[in-house]
Amino acid sequence: MARQHAAGKLTARERVELFFDAGTFQELDKLVTHRCLDFGMDEQVVPGDGVVAGRGRVDGRLVYAFAQDFTVFGGSLSETNAAKIVKIMDLAMESGAPVVGLNDSGGARIQEGVLSLGGYADIFLRNTLASGVVPQISAIMGPCAGGAVYSPAITDFTVMVDQTSYMFITGPDVIKTVTLEEVTKEELGGAMTHNGKSGVAHFVVPDDEECLALIRGLLAYLPSNNLDDPPAGTGTDPVDRAEESLDTLVPENPNHPYDMRDVIRAVVDDGEWLEVQEHYAKNILVGFARLGGKSVGVVANQPAHLAGTLDIDASVKGARFVRFCDAFNIPLVTFEDVPGFLPGTQQEFGGIIRHGAKLLYAFAEATVPKVTVITRKAYGGAYCVMASKHIRTDVNFAWPSAEIAVMGPEGAVNILYKRELDAAEDPDALRAEKVAEFRDKLANPFVAAGRGYIDEVIQPHMTRPKLIAALRSLEGKRDKNPPKKHGNIPL
Repeated sequence: MARQHAAGKLTARERVELFFDAGTFQELDKLVTHRCLDFGMDEQVVPGDGVVAGRGRVDGRLVYAFAQDFTVFGGSLSETNAAKIVKIMDLAMESGAPVVGLNDSGGARIQEGVLSLGGYADIFLRNTLASGVVPQISAIMGPCAGGAVYSPAITDFTVMVDQTSYMFITGPDVIKTVTLEEVTKEELGGAMTHNGKSGVAHFVVPDDEECLALIRGLLAYLPSNNLDDPPAGTGTDPVDRAEESLDTLVPENPNHPYDMRDVIRAVVDDGEWLEVQEHYAKNILVGFARLGGKSVGVVANQPAHLAGTLDIDASVKGARFVRFCDAFNIPLVTFEDVPGFLPGTQQEFGGIIRHGAKLLYAFAEATVPKVTVITRKAYGGAYCVMASKHIRTDVNFAWPSAEIAVMGPEGAVNILYKRELDAAEDPDALRAEKVAEFRDKLANPFVAAGRGYIDEVIQPHMTRPKLIAALRSLEGKRDKNPPKKHGNIPL
């Protein structure tokens, strides 16, 4: 315990007590011990065998959790403590309650060989079967290496504690032996590595207390299972509140950036939202908020980063978030300002076609209520992908500043009037004239509105009341996909 505290970490029991509502935690299998008799293990028998598991209440709602105890055999996974974890996962599925895993383990217990590996596989199977049935949240609060990383990878959200947690398949010593690369644990698998570079983790927090508080906050936006509704909020933000600042937020120059977070905060209840994967693929924003007291999932292009283009990382980030919201009946609100997909050989060689199709597939597949607001650019295939009317979005709004077209006016004019521009005495003047003509005829929301692809062109300050009214009208929505075992998303 002293070593845990000296390392800036709480013990497993301290974490559990802090996570659950006071006095509600009920521990299961407290007296279970391992069955290994080899390598002197028969003389090292500890009740509980390195994991604390049970159920309790979070804001009054039932939640199951396990916490690996690094003070017992380094928190290593044995046959018996894997069975403890499997038991609470099975109970959570039967009860329709979320599962939270507090990971702090040195990996598989070497003394038990294939028995510990089998324990991991048993857990992976439950993670997979529970996916889309009950929310699964993983906290990495210490080491998590080797096969142990695949359970958090299957769960819905992963939280990492900065400077005290890490995740990797093979550690620095193995990498140095095999590839001759030298890297520290923090550089290889630390919290910011997985939050900013790999996208494996969704949140980074400074300490254990913040980690547990964040998970409690996240659960407040989520239903207990795929048949329940998320808990209602308690805010007092008026549903008809107009936000005048939005009328002047979008710059007159279409090439100037602005922060889409300002739009989100101005529209949602009390200006509060929980951003997911804040440090990864910053050209797209995803997170949870409330509108009229009801949970919504927000997906938004971010013109302040890479002009809001969709690239490989942004597409995958958005797609997984959309699929989570669809699995758990959380309506989707999309704020769109996208000039297209990011060009370049790196993107094409990396498979932007396949990865971009993931986001398209996710939006098209989703049957939850879907509402889109186009704030400025909606160009080309990216317009189609970002929850357009054509892929079953229920209500599509546009601000007067919206530009809906195959491409931007400048690029379109260079293609449409190439010969005239080449032959013109003053090509710049002709280009400016044709750009203005194109913008007037096509790069506006009214052509799309005339076709019914945009349901209403709204004043920006009315965005909040329009969204809430649309979502309330969709509360009884019933939609489904064709009967099938499952689709084949372009993984």
